[in-house]
Amino acid sequence: MAFLGTPLIAVPVLQALQEAGYEVPLVVSGPDRRRGRGGKTTPTAVKAAALELGLTVSDDIAELVSAHHQAPIDLAIVVAFGQLIRRPVLEQIPMVNIHFSPLPRWRGAAPVERAILAGDTETAVAIMSIVEALDEGDIWATVPVPIAPTDTLHGLWESMSHIGAEVLVQTMKAGFTNPEPQTGDPVYARKLDGSDRQIDWTASAEQVGRVVRVGGAWTVFDGERFKVHEVEVLDASSLERAAIEDLVVGTSDGSIRLVTVQPAGKPRMDASAWANGAQPDGKSFSSELA
Repeated sequence: MAFLGTPLIAVPVLQALQEAGYEVPLVVSGPDRRRGRGGKTTPTAVKAAALELGLTVSDDIAELVSAHHQAPIDLAIVVAFGQLIRRPVLEQIPMVNIHFSPLPRWRGAAPVERAILAGDTETAVAIMSIVEALDEGDIWATVPVPIAPTDTLHGLWESMSHIGAEVLVQTMKAGFTNPEPQTGDPVYARKLDGSDRQIDWTASAEQVGRVVRVGGAWTVFDGERFKVHEVEVLDASSLERAAIEDLVVGTSDGSIRLVTVQPAGKPRMDASAWANGAQPDGKSFSSELA
């Protein structure tokens, strides 16, 4: 068996396979990258976990094929790998994917992010076969996962990764029997960019809250990028859109209270600490950088 994965959400699955007694002679993950202000090169979360488990790790999928030719790999588990797997590889090695959505809704790179932004009240963990077309494989198991109004992306990732690990092991023990084709209209989950994370103060308070819950939300204060990490969604208020008063910011429908923020060039901090220094009352957030 081989394992292909990159971010933290894939780590519990790799660990669960080891704990269940499955041998994983090869792990393929993304390459080491420079992260943080210091520019230090660090491994992916999956590579770091695999090395701790004493497993062999590569960042080149060609090594998976080479290993298969030396000793046939009967199955490869793929979790948030982040790279396209081409037909020549798929034709040689059976592959199973854990996908974090109720397929065919939210096929693609950012299923949980898009579910939160769309206001979905439920998502799912799906165990599916991998085919060359994007997330169109047959499904062996689907487990619904509710999305609460306060759930964050990272919180959902953590719970869904453990659910996925458990369901995968159960499905493997059952022998991958009776897969079912996907039914319904597909919806695609395009990867988020900076514009998706920019707060639109003309949107509703609930929508602003969703953008913040996805992570990386930002707006502009005094001409500089201003990150918003945590908010509380409030009922309707008389504040104008983007206007700030006592840490409350007006939207098109309701308002939000700032809880945790990060001004330009500063560390993350409690919003009240920021307000003590910045004195934002009577000012407004904007959409244009200086």
